[in-house]
Amino acid sequence: MNVPRTRPATRLGALLAAGLLATVLAACSSGGGGGSGDGSYTIGVANFTLSGPYFTGMDKAIAAQAAKKGNVEIVSTDANGDAAKLAANVEDLLSKNVDAVIISGGPLESAPAVLNSLKAAGKPVVLVDRKFASGEYTSWIGPDNEAIGRQNGEFLAGRLPQGGKVAIIKGGPADNSIGLARTNGVKAALTGRPGITLVEAPDFGNWGSDGGLTVMESLLATHPDLAAVFCENDAMCLGAQRAIADAGKAEQIVIAGVDGQNEALKAILDGTNYLVTGLNDADIIGSRGLDRTVEILNGATVEKDTVVDSPRVTKENAAQYFDPNGDF
Repeated sequence: MNVPRTRPATRLGALLAAGLLATVLAACSSGGGGGSGDGSYTIGVANFTLSGPYFTGMDKAIAAQAAKKGNVEIVSTDANGDAAKLAANVEDLLSKNVDAVIISGGPLESAPAVLNSLKAAGKPVVLVDRKFASGEYTSWIGPDNEAIGRQNGEFLAGRLPQGGKVAIIKGGPADNSIGLARTNGVKAALTGRPGITLVEAPDFGNWGSDGGLTVMESLLATHPDLAAVFCENDAMCLGAQRAIADAGKAEQIVIAGVDGQNEALKAILDGTNYLVTGLNDADIIGSRGLDRTVEILNGATVEKDTVVDSPRVTKENAAQYFDPNGDF
């Protein structure tokens, strides 16, 4: 069983309340949306990709929350970044007669074949983190990505009162609405600030630390006077931090990321040049996605869309979120 990450009292209380609500609904329900007849459920998890720590953390969090309930079996799949494979995996889950499906869409913008299959089968579908651009779903739980970017931009503006050159490292591909929202939030906060210049990296970091390192190396070659860098996720920023250190510029360039990955939180706690991230916790979203799915199966009326709080994390509060034993 996974060890849950320590949370502030309000956040932990919200999670406990959600779990209690699900328990009460289960006790009051006369059968809800399905199950085997003995009060248990089988829930499919359709992952577009498990290639990054965020998505593996989400998958593990869903399984851990199901294990806590004791009456929920999880069947997890990985499409390895292939939309056709994701559709085939969902068909396979339906052939196993799962009661509902949770979809972690990663960078996939839409999945019409998947959502159409689930609609035709009459199965509830809960989206976690990624909200598809089109198609019908039962419920979505995820962050406000533009707000995360905006709060990072505001932090950098306060850090650079005399101005400076701020680089932006994007994950890709070009139409990824999650990354676009984060970058647009940063731009909204920094555009027009006296002395602030924005520099977008021409290449994508592909959401990984190796990609972040490579893109940062290129940026340093063309813009040696950078004062800060924002990355659309922490993994890329961790790679960028290595490139900055290798170039001997750790005292010059500060770093801002997104997600709250444990390695990033540790870097913030240790007082490095990694100063801020926006919490988009895979553990929280995954566990709440599982809770939401069970609520639906128990017959509850739930919110269509639920935005999960994404607090700004700095050295002052990072200890509240850091868990060396967490999945993400």
